[in-house]
Amino acid sequence: MTTVENSVPDRQYTSDEMMTVAAARALGDGQICFVGIGLPSTAANLARTTHAPDLVLIYESGTLGSKPDRLPASIGDGVLAETADAVISVPEVFNYWLQPGRVDVGFLGAAQIDKYGNINTTVIGDYAHPKVRLPGAGGAPEIAASCGEVFVVVRQSHRSFVDRVDFVTSLGHGRGDGERERLGMRGAGPTLVITDLGVMRPDETGELTLHAVHPGVTVDQVRAATGWDLKVAADLTVSAAPTAAELTTLRELKARS
Repeated sequence: MTTVENSVPDRQYTSDEMMTVAAARALGDGQICFVGIGLPSTAANLARTTHAPDLVLIYESGTLGSKPDRLPASIGDGVLAETADAVISVPEVFNYWLQPGRVDVGFLGAAQIDKYGNINTTVIGDYAHPKVRLPGAGGAPEIAASCGEVFVVVRQSHRSFVDRVDFVTSLGHGRGDGERERLGMRGAGPTLVITDLGVMRPDETGELTLHAVHPGVTVDQVRAATGWDLKVAADLTVSAAPTAAELTTLRELKARS
């Protein structure tokens, strides 16, 4: 990861703050980003209020170019419409913006994610008799299929990082080795997974590989929180700690929510 100047000591921030900052840094100024509520929205709004002021945020409710001064509680939060460049219908968001490939990055969360970046937000356990019924798909399957690339931000544990998801809500790289392309998916799928422990990218087969650990985190810790034999890149790096400015902006966003 790129070194960031004026970073603060790790004892002055939480693992969630490190994850959010790392996710925000992945977004570039001027990109068009389809944003999921929760951790993705926090990271996207941090990026927009720090290094990427021209980042265009699209929410599923039909708000284009929203610039909230606080974190929205849901896609229906009024602050998204009040600060948007335009508000359009949900079908138009999907039919005109998403499906034709006009969105650069889809930013998603997950309840489960597997070694090939497939996402589950539907059920834990058997579909007919689940242990837990989750919120469901929403627009995530379309986002995963049609955005230029997908970033996933999720806290890492054995429960969330599994060898194979219980249900494929949103396709990542399928079972690898080009399955996504064979199915005719427009976008590149998950190209980046950011957790509270590190950063993963898919290898040439589509399998997630550890490319960076956050300050103070070891490879063994990441592997212990992963439900498969995690590959590690030969050029593994350490994420730069958050800067004072990044932390201040993030905490102010949360405080106003």
